[in-house]
Amino acid sequence: MLTRPYRTLIHSKRWATNGLNAVVADSFERLPADERVLVLRLLDHIQVVDEIFRHNLEARPHGYQAPRSAALPSLDALADSARATVDWYADHADALAPEQMDEAIAFSFANGEPTRMTRGEMLLHVAMHSAGHRGQVALLLQKNGIQPFPDRITDFLNAENANPYRQVPVAEVTV
Repeated sequence: MLTRPYRTLIHSKRWATNGLNAVVADSFERLPADERVLVLRLLDHIQVVDEIFRHNLEARPHGYQAPRSAALPSLDALADSARATVDWYADHADALAPEQMDEAIAFSFANGEPTRMTRGEMLLHVAMHSAGHRGQVALLLQKNGIQPFPDRITDFLNAENANPYRQVPVAEVTV
């Protein structure tokens, strides 16, 4: 199994997470108090799930009893921990060999239910899970007249293509 799609999704996740956190930090006080709490809860939930699956990928217990923190962290604390976590995921995805993507790992969900997933499935899960919740935060921002970070994968790829150091093989097409 190829690793490139997984790496692309995880790098896109990092880009979108950091972009969203920057927009939220710049406009947080413009949100009504109840919606600031909702944004914090969504960002915390994303972060906790990312941490749970990081522990699963490392085959070590995560210690969470629920997919959220016991006490709601501050926006700065969430952004700092999210940055470190998405950096870890990008490094992890970059380091995996193709055969490791299909390696199944047994673990338990936060509710104690045992399960097994491959490394690739876990990377897909964290990428897709966070995308859905980033969309919820984006709706709250838009509702309040704040332009959310454009986190489509096409936006990421365009931003990456603007990087002159990005090495992407170009297929030659003959007609």
